[in-house]
Amino acid sequence: MSLLVKICGLSTPETLETALEAGADMVGFVFFPPSPRHLSLEAGRELGRQVKRRSLKVALTVDADDATLDNIMDALSPDIFQLHGTESVARLRDIRQRVGRPVMKVVPVATSADLAVLPGYAEVAERILFDARAPKDATRPGGLGAPFDWHLLGNLELALPYMVSGGLSADNVAEAVRVTRAGGVDVSSGVESAPGVKDPEMIKAFIRAARASQDASQELSVR
Repeated sequence: MSLLVKICGLSTPETLETALEAGADMVGFVFFPPSPRHLSLEAGRELGRQVKRRSLKVALTVDADDATLDNIMDALSPDIFQLHGTESVARLRDIRQRVGRPVMKVVPVATSADLAVLPGYAEVAERILFDARAPKDATRPGGLGAPFDWHLLGNLELALPYMVSGGLSADNVAEAVRVTRAGGVDVSSGVESAPGVKDPEMIKAFIRAARASQDASQELSVR
């Protein structure tokens, strides 16, 4: 299967167009006020129109209430909801039923004990995204530019598709894919020149590096 590449936290027409033209499979839009990548509903509406089904639209939320989810559905009509909070399995089930869209649950990782939640989430979510666990004093759960120990996923047995994020960049994405055997990668701060400011050249470089990592792994599997 092809490696899925997601560029998250896009907030301007220019950087969104760069990601689309460079071949991003997923483009992520953040609806969480504490984040420097937070979008208003109207901005999300305009960016969503720009996508024109060239990529999957992903709405990132953090413990969002029903009204917020409804507003995002109306504005963006995302293809996938990325749930980055402390949502329970029951809440995932409610959200999935309410929005009628696939849900991708983010699982923060610091130790192997963090993987114990996977069986429950796997019953409801269509995809898992592993991210580095944020420090206790952090104001947001992700987008902090920190990797986790990818070897924790080395012996992972998960029937569900999964992606990795957290501290990825063009320099280390190949190693992340090699170690985790993930089917997708997600980057935000790793393609920014400042918090919330995406860099077009970094976006293109990341996507090139991600694609090259897949080509290399396929060559090794053939030998």
